[in-house]
Parts: sequence; C-alpha cells; structure tokens
Amino acid sequence: MAACKNPCQEMANSKPLFLTVYATVIIGIIVSSFYVLSAVFSPNAAISFSSSSAFTIPSGIYSSSRSNISGSVGVDLQPVTPAESRRKGLGPIWEAPSRKERMPPLKTFRLRKELVQQRVKDNVIIVTFGNYAFMDFILTWVKHLTDLGLSNLLVGAMDIKLLEALYWKGIPVFDMESHMSTVDVGWGSPTFHKMGREKVILIDSILPFEVELLMCDTDMVWLKNPLPYLARFPEADVLTSSDQVVPTVTDDRLDIWQKVSGAFNIGIFHWRPTESSKKLAKEWKEMLLADEKIWDQNGFNDIVRRQLGPSVDDDSGLVYAYDGNLKLGVLPASIFCSGHTYFVQSMYQQFRLEPYAVHTTFQYAGTAGKRHRLREAMLFYDPPEYYNSSGKFLAAFL
Repeated sequence: MAACKNPCQEMANSKPLFLTVYATVIIGIIVSSFYVLSAVFSPNAAISFSSSSAFTIPSGIYSSSRSNISGSVGVDLQPVTPAESRRKGLGPIWEAPSRKERMPPLKTFRLRKELVQQRVKDNVIIVTFGNYAFMDFILTWVKHLTDLGLSNLLVGAMDIKLLEALYWKGIPVFDMESHMSTVDVGWGSPTFHKMGREKVILIDSILPFEVELLMCDTDMVWLKNPLPYLARFPEADVLTSSDQVVPTVTDDRLDIWQKVSGAFNIGIFHWRPTESSKKLAKEWKEMLLADEKIWDQNGFNDIVRRQLGPSVDDDSGLVYAYDGNLKLGVLPASIFCSGHTYFVQSMYQQFRLEPYAVHTTFQYAGTAGKRHRLREAMLFYDPPEYYNSSGKFLAAFL
C-alpha cells in the first residue's frame, strides 16, 4: 500500500504541471488550425501556393512542341522575345506588323548578308522554304522552333502570296524570286524538281555569308533544340540525315557510316561555311542546272559518295567524303527521324532516346498524307476550330 500510495501522491502533486502541458498543446492546435483555414480561404491562396518552389511548374512545360501543336494548342501564339532580337531592333516572331502600316517594298525582302546576320545566333541560321500551298506546314515548322525558344530562323518564299502572308503574321521571310505557282505541285513533277534546284541555289547563296546553315524541308518538324547536338561535331563540314531504317547505333552517336545503306536525305542537313562545303554546294548546283532530269537528292548522293572513307578519326563518327577533304557525318536515324523510324518503328522509344526531329517521308499519300501523319502524332499546328467541331466527334477515354 505504501508503494502504491507514493506514486499516487506524486501524481496528485504534479497535476498542475499536466494541466499546463495539455493546455499548451490544445492552444497550439487551435492556433495552427486557424492559420491553415485562413490561408486556404484567402483570395491569395492560389498565388501563394503556386509561388512555392516545390510546386512551381517549369516554364516551357506547356509550350513544348507536343502540347502546343496539338488540338488545344492553337489558342495563343506566344511571341518569342529573345534578347538578341531586341538588341538588333527586330520584332519578336509571331508579332504581326500594324495593319496601319504599308508592307515594305519587295526589294526589302531580297536575300542578302545583312538580312541573314539580323537573325543569326551563335553564327547559325535555320532555313526552310516553300510556296503558298505549304503555308500550314511552314507555320507548323516555325511554331515548333519558337516553342523551343529558337528565333534564328528564316523562311524563303517562292511566291509573293506566301511572302505577304508570312510577313503579316510576323514571321521572318525573304523573297526567293522564284515566281513559283501557289498550288501544290506534287512530288516528282517537273515543278517539284525545280523546287529542289532552288534549294541548292539557296545553299550556294547562303554559305558565302560565312554562317552555319541548318537547311530543312517544310514537311519536317523540330521536337528538340538540335543546335547543342550539332555543336558536338565542330569538325564536320556537312551533317546529313538519311533514309536508314536499320539502326547502326543504339545511343545518340552519329550513325556508323560503313553500315548506312539508306540514301542520304537532304530534308534535314547542316552545313558549315568551309571551303570543302562551298565547293560541294557549287558543284552540286552546276550539276543540277546542267541536267534537269537529275533529282536533287540523287545528285547529292552521287557527288558525296564519289569518295566515302576513310574515317576522320576513331571517335567522332565522321568520314572523309566527296573530294577526300569534306568531313561528313550521318545523323542517327533513331533521333533525326524519317517517317519510318518515327511513325512506324518508333525507334527512339525502343532505345529510350528523345527525338530531335521527324521528317514525313516513307508515306505514299502525297501532301495530304504528310499532313495526316503529323496530325495523327499531335504535331501539326491547327487553329482551335479544327478540333472544336460542335459535337461531331465521339471521344472515348480508355
């Protein structure tokens, strides 16, 4: 009894201490609850929450090429405003000129070194060209690049209608003075081959400006900024894509040139302004102008493969080609994708790589098929009304 009495007596004596502790805990809970409730129901709650570093959404996540080019995308074209453009006094891409102003005279849009230098960044210019029939492809091409934060681009207009349309949309454009038809000329037609010759003339005209040229067809789109990748091969005179459908590497190295059996594809290729590349461009142009039956891509392959080998070194993947001095690299088909390696094989997914580009080759339904391929992959830029069809489509979420 004595043993029990002492603890009981001690508990009784310490009762005020327990009461103090309990009261402190209860008061703390009440104050914390009041603070939390006031934060939740405060009109600034959402702002406070989103400003927390742990929950901040990185800028660009919802302006990536996939999310902004697909269905719900075409809502707002956010203009790219790089500091370089502001420094040079250029308007941001997608910022349309005032309709109160007259369009500058045509001579203003002629291709010249000053025009290219205005848009170049890190001495690189990204170029595509086309006629009015490919307006939607060109807008898609530009949209992908600007979503990637790239503004060092130019579009060559092969007809005045396209030049005017792009100008009033705030897209950097120059006049190729081609006097081309505004309609789709169709793959393989004589006018199609004329367009190919215009590309070679364009390359031969830009290289003397001493800038690096990333030349693209309009039926391709950029999914990732390619410039850091291209900069990994500073010794290369030309880096070209290919029609290779069997992988030669499983990482992001250049394709192994000895194993590339597909044709070099001139829909995506990068030129440095070296003596060898200028010589190649000039000879290629002269070949095509001398014989209108030669397809531009076949001509390129014939010249470049005139000599192919040996390797430049053991590591870079470059090969001596053309005249034995040109250093050539073949871009990996798994990430600089053709229509086959992207849409059919999904080669980049097999190797868990991020694709840089997709070119809508390897499909046989003309321009409509190319457009469908990109739409199917949610990579084509369409205005919102294309997808908002007032209930004409049934959607199923599985």
